[in-house]
Amino acid sequence: MADKKRIFATSRIGDPAENRLRERGYELEVFQGPEAPPKKLIIEKLKSGVDALITTLRDPIDAEIFEAGKGTLRVVAQIAVGFDNINRADANKYQVPFTNTADVLTEATAEFAFLMLGMLARKMYASERLVREQKWPSWHPFLPFLGDEVTGKTIAVIGTGRIGLAMIKKCSGFDMNILCYDPAYHNDNYVAAIQELMDLRHAREIQKEKTWIKYVEFEEALRGADYVSIHVPLLREGETDKPTYHVINEKTLKLMKPTAYLVNSSRGPVVDEKALAQALKDKVIAGAALDVFEKEPLPADSPLLDPEIADRTRLFHHFASGGQITRLSVDPDKGMAGRTAQAVIDVLEANYGGDPTKMPYVVNKEAFTKPASP
Repeated sequence: MADKKRIFATSRIGDPAENRLRERGYELEVFQGPEAPPKKLIIEKLKSGVDALITTLRDPIDAEIFEAGKGTLRVVAQIAVGFDNINRADANKYQVPFTNTADVLTEATAEFAFLMLGMLARKMYASERLVREQKWPSWHPFLPFLGDEVTGKTIAVIGTGRIGLAMIKKCSGFDMNILCYDPAYHNDNYVAAIQELMDLRHAREIQKEKTWIKYVEFEEALRGADYVSIHVPLLREGETDKPTYHVINEKTLKLMKPTAYLVNSSRGPVVDEKALAQALKDKVIAGAALDVFEKEPLPADSPLLDPEIADRTRLFHHFASGGQITRLSVDPDKGMAGRTAQAVIDVLEANYGGDPTKMPYVVNKEAFTKPASP
């Protein structure tokens, strides 16, 4: 490599991927964290001449950042599926491609959502606490509480993109009935295939009861479900005719059964946290498990931390994709880190003929599409 390219990463992405970049001759500087670097530091690094910036959802990437990197910054590679922190219009104005790590975390995120659901419903945390605090006097068939089964229940999967479909697949293995809702697109072929599998499992006596899956409207999904799992992108007013910001609110929570549970592993602002905390207090719903929040880290004064609802609220630190292979594998088909590194390599080494529209991980391809000839 004739000239040594410089990369600044705002977070560790793991030894395998970091070593791959260094082995290719790049000068890689990594902010060790674990907190996010101040924006001022990112700007200083860019002004000193950085070719690639590796970012996380914590980093505000806007015109100020792109201006600081003007003339040298060639790519922003985000180690996440979401890119709410990146101003797309600014990236396009400065003609800087940005990338994300879709697909590779699909199964891990759906798996985590399902495990949160089970942990919440079967009261696993409360049970372990009973043992750890030595408050378990003797075995008893229902001491001191009973959890709710998952098998045979009905789940509403809100959003049937990649992660929603992976969630459906896992739920079907637990003999669940599945209500699907998506504001944009119905994957009817996938749903039909799941129904075929359900019917076959029943015909071969793998499951005792017949189960079903179908698309319904949002309100019907909430009313009919024992569990509601959210898998939608964050869309605000003005961005779409069906925004998802606070789609779970005081009104929609009251549509749910009082015995129902809410699970959110999508985006924090999809849920109105004040309304949810109040609904849990008033026992409008039975419980909630959240991996994402309106503000992260979760503020100390969050109503979700109220001790009064601790027994029915499970809270996690935006960790749904936190599996070893999913986060760290250097293979871009398996790991977020590997895909992030490959995205940087594709741009800096002009793979795909140097055309960002052909690079698989570039999000803002529209910025590099040549206008049609008049």
